[in-house]
Amino acid sequence: MQIESKLPHVGTTIFTVMSGLAQQTGAINLSQGFPNYNPDERLQRLVFDHMQRGDNQYAPMQGLLSLRERIAEKMEMLYGRSLNPETEITVTAGGTQAIFCVIAAFVHPGDEVILIEPCYDSYRPSVETVGGKVVTYALQAPDYRIDWQEMGRLITPRTRMVCINTPNNPTGTLLRESDMLALEALLRNTNILVMSDEVYEHLIYDGEQHASALRYPELYARSLCIYSFGKTYHNTGWKTGYCIAPPELTKEFRKVHQFNVFSSVHPLQAAFADFMADESQYLGLPAFYQQKRDFFQQAMAATRFRPLFCGGTYFQLYDYSGISDEPDLAFCKRLTTEYGVAAIPVSSFFSDGRDDKVIRFCFAKTEDLLAQAGEKLSAV
Repeated sequence: MQIESKLPHVGTTIFTVMSGLAQQTGAINLSQGFPNYNPDERLQRLVFDHMQRGDNQYAPMQGLLSLRERIAEKMEMLYGRSLNPETEITVTAGGTQAIFCVIAAFVHPGDEVILIEPCYDSYRPSVETVGGKVVTYALQAPDYRIDWQEMGRLITPRTRMVCINTPNNPTGTLLRESDMLALEALLRNTNILVMSDEVYEHLIYDGEQHASALRYPELYARSLCIYSFGKTYHNTGWKTGYCIAPPELTKEFRKVHQFNVFSSVHPLQAAFADFMADESQYLGLPAFYQQKRDFFQQAMAATRFRPLFCGGTYFQLYDYSGISDEPDLAFCKRLTTEYGVAAIPVSSFFSDGRDDKVIRFCFAKTEDLLAQAGEKLSAV
């Protein structure tokens, strides 16, 4: 039987490869982006309590209304956007599922989607699966800033969507108000949509504010914004997130969502609805993760790695060009096998595999592990 693959160039993700190598060698895993600590005990108890109460069957397709109401309250408080929980908020099985549904709902075969690289590795295969054409705008190390006039030259009559991510994985850079206003102006009088990946919305440091698409009425009118409870409450394995969009976009999004997963896990949704009443749990995240960023940078101060700017996320990029001229994948594998610390090569976030001799570490770890990693890497 002959099978024509829709994704002939896609193999196992780099995150699986490096985490597998770390497990195989016993290395400290600073590659894949997940914490090595548990979520709050009260949140865990709430999940169990809701299971005991019988919240174990299908949740509504669009998500529990109690949770969507909590989300609406949060977004109005933080970003000044008044949302209708019935028509503008959909709970999803994590951020990646929401990303796929956004793209599948609106991108037709032959439509162009602009990706700003380096970017999360699920964007491209999602576009290609539905027959879309990826158009890339490559950011330049070490600043990774967008020249909006230059990016605007990529827009054609076939452009259907622009995908943005702030704070950005893997670079840790932020889009600021000037960026959002530039994008708003660039897309004015077009039918181009925006997928705004904001899963790290609370992981922003040094007093900066999150420039959510929700803050800008004209931009929000064409945007589908994606969020993740996994990033906010230290439970990436629970795979629960949500998508916020204007009613007419939400309607189309739900057409795909309902046949993709239908709904996400009921007791988790119920627990999140209860837990969100405590605003301090997410309002305290910037200070919590900034301390980890600073601790990791200090632990790495004695190494020969050069840190790049990190304004958000729980990822820190390091330039290793002063250490080796090896390709970044080979260098990461050697770090893992010879020095006992796993990282991610940033070339894996570029469609063309561009190698700037930059690698990504995840600092969402306990301080003892970060200190051990710094000590091991000081020998490189």
